[in-house]
Amino acid sequence: MIEGVGLLVVIVIVSIIGLWFLFYFIPVGLWFQAIVSGTYVSIIELFVMRFRKVPPGLIVNAMISAKKAGITISSNELEAHFLAGGHVQNVVNALISADKANIPLDFNMATAIDLAGRNVFEAVTMSVNPKVIDTPPVTAVAKDGIQLIAKARVTVRANINQLVGGAGEDTILARVGEGIVTSIGSAESHKSVLENPDSISKVVLTRGLDSGTAFEILSIDIADVDIGKNIGAELQMDQAEADKNIAQAKAEERRAMAVAEEQEMKAKAQEARAKVIEAEAQIPMAMAEAFRSGNLGVMDYYKLKNIQADTEMRDSIAKPPEKPSSNPGNRKK
Repeated sequence: MIEGVGLLVVIVIVSIIGLWFLFYFIPVGLWFQAIVSGTYVSIIELFVMRFRKVPPGLIVNAMISAKKAGITISSNELEAHFLAGGHVQNVVNALISADKANIPLDFNMATAIDLAGRNVFEAVTMSVNPKVIDTPPVTAVAKDGIQLIAKARVTVRANINQLVGGAGEDTILARVGEGIVTSIGSAESHKSVLENPDSISKVVLTRGLDSGTAFEILSIDIADVDIGKNIGAELQMDQAEADKNIAQAKAEERRAMAVAEEQEMKAKAQEARAKVIEAEAQIPMAMAEAFRSGNLGVMDYYKLKNIQADTEMRDSIAKPPEKPSSNPGNRKK
């Protein structure tokens, strides 16, 4: 009796496991759901999906959603996109949204956009509801040297035909920033920019900044314009400081040259004085030679000495008298 009950329990457990495996590999519920929803998927296809590691529930639900929206998509197309690494539900949702918004988008284009790494459903949503992008502060300098800091808001919508291979938001921001810098830099005065900030957006819009991007620029609105530094005055001050340093360097160079020339002249003067002393040292020797040779007599020598004495006396008379020292300590008592 006990053995019979145990055998019955084993049979029940094995039956439950067998049924679970049967319904797992053959999802009869999904097959019935697809038939009721008007979407035909053979039970063999659902069975094969398990071996391909494709979730049948994802494929069947996507087919049902597309069928209810009036879009026909085969299970093979959805399976191929899933196996390629795509997002099946995003593609189906994008096709449904594009169809309701009268946006031309077919399955091949949607899958290509999805496989390119972009969110195709978000792109379709952005085409219906444009997105506003706030640019970071853009700094530019007008011709009068005044720095202006501008912030802009760029309204864009997705360009479905350029989503594959088109540039992203960073390119839009870079081009808008470049346009703002060009517009402010071409202004004669910063006051004209402050008076008419819309002139910036008009110039930027005419440049075709959305070319080659995945977006279409609808409008560019200048949100704020602030005054920054006086770059022109700072540059002039820097130039004046540089000119002053150059002038100082040239003056120092001239002073060094003058000092060197002065030292050279002193050296030449000392050299000449040395030559004079050397010549004076040779006079006694010349006189002695003259005495020995008889060219100079004793009387001639005394006349020469008298002339020297007279010359020294005249020099002493011509010199001004020395002033007495004002220090009482130097006076003789």
